[in-house]
Amino acid sequence: LEKPVPSLESAMPRSPSPTVELPRLRAAVDGRVITPDDPGYDQARTIFYGGFERRPAAIVRPADAAQVAQVVNQARDGGHELAVRAGGHSTVGHSLTEGGIVLDLSELSAIEVDPEARTAWAQAGLTTGAYTAAVQAHGLVTGFGDTASVGVSGLTLGGGVGYLVRKHGLTIDSLLAAELVTADGQILEVDDERHPDLFWAIRGGGGNFGVATRLKFRLHPLDGIVGGMLLLPASAQVIADFMAAAETAPEELSGIANIMVAPPMPFLPPEAHGKLVVMAMLCYAGDAEAGQRALAPFRALAEPLADMLQPAPYAAMFPPEEGEEEFHPTAVSHTMFMDTVDRRMADTILEQLQASDAPVRVVQLRALGGAMARVPVEATAFAHRHSRIMANVAAFYEGPADRDRRQAWVDGAAAALQQGDEGAYVNFLGDEGPERVHRAYPGSTWDRLIEVKRRYDPDNLFRRNHNIPPA
Repeated sequence: LEKPVPSLESAMPRSPSPTVELPRLRAAVDGRVITPDDPGYDQARTIFYGGFERRPAAIVRPADAAQVAQVVNQARDGGHELAVRAGGHSTVGHSLTEGGIVLDLSELSAIEVDPEARTAWAQAGLTTGAYTAAVQAHGLVTGFGDTASVGVSGLTLGGGVGYLVRKHGLTIDSLLAAELVTADGQILEVDDERHPDLFWAIRGGGGNFGVATRLKFRLHPLDGIVGGMLLLPASAQVIADFMAAAETAPEELSGIANIMVAPPMPFLPPEAHGKLVVMAMLCYAGDAEAGQRALAPFRALAEPLADMLQPAPYAAMFPPEEGEEEFHPTAVSHTMFMDTVDRRMADTILEQLQASDAPVRVVQLRALGGAMARVPVEATAFAHRHSRIMANVAAFYEGPADRDRRQAWVDGAAAALQQGDEGAYVNFLGDEGPERVHRAYPGSTWDRLIEVKRRYDPDNLFRRNHNIPPA
């Protein structure tokens, strides 16, 4: 999913933070401040993933970019650690801070759609599901990830790999402009002509360069899709043939293959529960008849355990996530790119999954290419345009004692799958140290990002992220 997995922070050392001037902060944002004494504090500091026990001094919910700038100024001048939260799906807890200020953008959730120009301005706290529903009403789409509750801004700044990646590219390939609050408190509108260096950097460079408060996207016409879930029994031949079909499919078809242990879902036959399956999410963005033809090779790989592929609105790929407020998984993962998944590699994937007893363990595969690969590498800070397959190895764990052995399995499985492409996708990156962050931005991309960081955030105010240091 476009939201894998965190690491446990409860045992991490906590550095002291200067006392936050709460009266001044409340005055700057019309009182929209939550502190440890407030009844809703624990809920407000809860993010999607579990395992993070950080207590910010204040959680601030600004109403506009001007208030965001006020908070940025106070954090900078007061020496407070600043965490920025949109959808709260940070895989490593960057949405929280110990003793500092959380800038919670959840109230910035408006969207302005211009159907004639085929553009939309979305505020940073809007979720991808809400955005998709709003623009679909006009027969238009923007490609995001694959999860409805993820924040638009966090996903976009890291790149955005989802159900339209082969047809329309990454999310950043549809980004036309952004409103950004920089470390000096300025509110800038950035695009290819205004601050083009900054616009280049935020397309893949994450939250290192400022707080995105609004984003302008290109919209693409799409009347409907053919897609949904397809569950197949997992064999080496099925996995290899699935990936071969995904790579040679029309660009209208993008998908995700999760090789995993089948959970006891009610629509699965009982004998499939606990067995390895390929749980695929497939999306053909186009005509229903052509979509059925494109999906036929996947259905023919094996007798499906469940076949939910059907014509539907694109928003059907982003169903509401029931019970998410109570669901806070703890997991470890490793993001990587691969060159190919042939029969031999598929055997390795199955062997690795069979070597673990984690109740939830998965190797996720996404065929790339298409429109994403046609954008020049140097055009954005996302530097993996020529990678063929994106993979993620993950396992849930239960408590600190269980974490180490699940991490050891993830590390071993990822090593067994390694083929030479040592890149990493920043939106899926765990708490793995600066070398792995560098892997997300190889070669000249890294040097160029450092130059932009020095120019716009020389003191590294925006460091609660996969950090690109100014020095």
